[in-house]
Amino acid sequence: MSIRETSKIQWRKSSRSGDTGGQCVEVAGLAAGIGVRDSKDPDGPKLFFASAEWRAFARRVRSGGLDLG
Repeated sequence: MSIRETSKIQWRKSSRSGDTGGQCVEVAGLAAGIGVRDSKDPDGPKLFFASAEWRAFARRVRSGGLDLG
């Protein structure tokens, strides 16, 4: 994906994120999967995951299978 293409992506922050800054990420639904970036550094690095990888990650988070504390 080129820089020009990433500028057109519609990023969204979790509805559970506050407006005080902190540790937030933004996600974007893409044709080939999911994009993730740091909300404090929108021009910084971005991660891209295939849809199946993202679903597997989300399942592990919901089930408590990851130590996120």
